[in-house]
Amino acid sequence: MNTTRRAIVGALVAVLVGITLTGTAAALQVGDKAPDFTMSNPDGKPVKLSELTAKGPVVIYTFIQAFTGT
Repeated sequence: MNTTRRAIVGALVAVLVGITLTGTAAALQVGDKAPDFTMSNPDGKPVKLSELTAKGPVVIYTFIQAFTGT
């Protein structure tokens, strides 16, 4: 996976974790489609989740402890 795509996926994970932790989104189950959203890539250009999934599968992962400072 190239560096730009890795950065985009990492940013998408951060957004999904933020939405989940604030409780504004319904919980997703394994296999559910994530809601479509747009955010900026490292170059500042907007990227939609649906644009990434149109190119193939997108794996979203997170390391919860990475955001806790412990």
